[in-house]
Amino acid sequence: MPVYQVWAPRAATRVRVEVDGTAHELARCPDRDGWWSGEAPAGDYAFRLDDGPPLPDPRSARQPYGPDGPSRAVDHAGFRWSRTGWHGRALPGAVLYELHVGTFTPRGTFEAAAEHLDHLVELGVDFVELMPVCPFPGKHGWGYDGVSLWAVHEPYGGPEGLKRFVDSAHRKGLGVVLDVVHNHLGPSGNYLPAYGPYFTDRHHTPWGAAVNLDAPGSDEVRAYLIGSALAWLRDYRIDGLRLDAVHALADDRAVHFLEELSTEVGKLAVATNRPLFLVAESDRNTPATTTPREAGGQGLTAQWSDDFHHALHCALTGESHGYYRDFAREPLAALARTLTRGFFHDGTWSSFRGRTHGRPFTPLDAGHRLLGYLQTHDQVGNRALGDRVSAGLSPGRLACGAALVLTSPFTPMLFMGEEWGAATPWQYFTDHTDPDLAEAVRQGRRREFAEHGWAAEAVPDPQEPATVLRSVLDWTELRRAPHSELLAWYRQLIRLRRERPELSDPDLGAVRATHDEAAGLLVVHRGPYRIAVNLGPREAALPLGAAGREVVAAFGAAELEGTAVRVAADAVAIVLT
Repeated sequence: MPVYQVWAPRAATRVRVEVDGTAHELARCPDRDGWWSGEAPAGDYAFRLDDGPPLPDPRSARQPYGPDGPSRAVDHAGFRWSRTGWHGRALPGAVLYELHVGTFTPRGTFEAAAEHLDHLVELGVDFVELMPVCPFPGKHGWGYDGVSLWAVHEPYGGPEGLKRFVDSAHRKGLGVVLDVVHNHLGPSGNYLPAYGPYFTDRHHTPWGAAVNLDAPGSDEVRAYLIGSALAWLRDYRIDGLRLDAVHALADDRAVHFLEELSTEVGKLAVATNRPLFLVAESDRNTPATTTPREAGGQGLTAQWSDDFHHALHCALTGESHGYYRDFAREPLAALARTLTRGFFHDGTWSSFRGRTHGRPFTPLDAGHRLLGYLQTHDQVGNRALGDRVSAGLSPGRLACGAALVLTSPFTPMLFMGEEWGAATPWQYFTDHTDPDLAEAVRQGRRREFAEHGWAAEAVPDPQEPATVLRSVLDWTELRRAPHSELLAWYRQLIRLRRERPELSDPDLGAVRATHDEAAGLLVVHRGPYRIAVNLGPREAALPLGAAGREVVAAFGAAELEGTAVRVAADAVAIVLT
């Protein structure tokens, strides 16, 4: 019979496992403080602590009835993986593609997403990055309100569906990255506090009490989170993890949680003979996140670079509110700074924070440790209307942004639909089953944007089904101009990045950028190549610093003129000198 185990130090006298409605007593483990264990038949199960209600297993591999229902075991060894010949690939030199399973296709499942993998292969990307897939209340959501950190959202296809998706991706030569959330759990369906001290009032986060990484009981909490991370990499053959908002992981211990996690992932990589990796979302602007552990860092492979995004966004759109303020004063200068130094804020004053922020990025030859992007789920979905930059920019301006991302010294990442300038928005949506919580989220969203001048009725209702439907990609757009032209441009850029190593060289110290802020002109020097961008209102001749030999690629009119290239307004040319 199966053995059921659970860490439940808050149970005073007894713990029972209820299998298909029948209760079975568990015994305290004499050698594992707070743990209970015992045999019982196989079946759908839940734990009862003392005389409390049935609760799902914190380490449940499957929640077939949602996060509030009983758990079900999964035989990971029983899945028949294809003989794909896939042995993984390292992150440096790769291009990532972020997608949300629920809105990538109208059906919103792993199976439906897999049907579009050929599109990604033809696009030329190397990794598919899935937004979080842990169970959350209802059917629709971003995934950052997940509560069962070892399980897979059933409406997407559950554990079996995720494995089939990963298997299909690997057969086509695509790696898979999974976004995981360790800094908080969703407000509904979180039963961890009933079991033990998973949270602590020692620290506070935007979501309330912090996950307990350094208070009494934190050894088990850290083991819970690390075990979940390793399970994705081991049982689902995921190639890497994106770690949400690591700056919210409050930890005062000598060995930070991220260092411990990267150590354990490194051990698994050796055991499986696969190059597993971790990518952090962090706004701390410190190279310590990606500095190797042996050099005193936390040892993660890469981190997102919002500084590059903000500078690029301001240069293209002219927006200057909120955290864009520092970048909008001289956006081309900000772009040049990030392209050559990594961080914009590297010990400089941040008006948004009201203090100095960051420290210099090192080493400069490791630009691949920063992810560069024009759009992400955050930078689109957290806008009041969820409007993509394609809603307000010309195709030429979008092409300029794409060129700067895909010829950068960073690891590029695209957000689904970006490659064809998708006209569909990507809005904030939820499907909370608790009516009080649903109303609180609805009103909170309206209050947030009312502070920025938005009328309440203009902000989409997160709970309205139409909000989700508006956010689903329209795959028929690919066949129509100007979407088809943009798609061809993205394919060409990714191909050039792969074929011409100077365009993917991660050495920031080898990048030079010249600009004319007033005229809206920027030239990025990448070895013998020049990325000449004209964001000005009229055509202009951009200096190359050497005689131009060939316009390798262009979106818009471009013509060589000796040591300059004449480029139309809202256009870009890649020139070989």
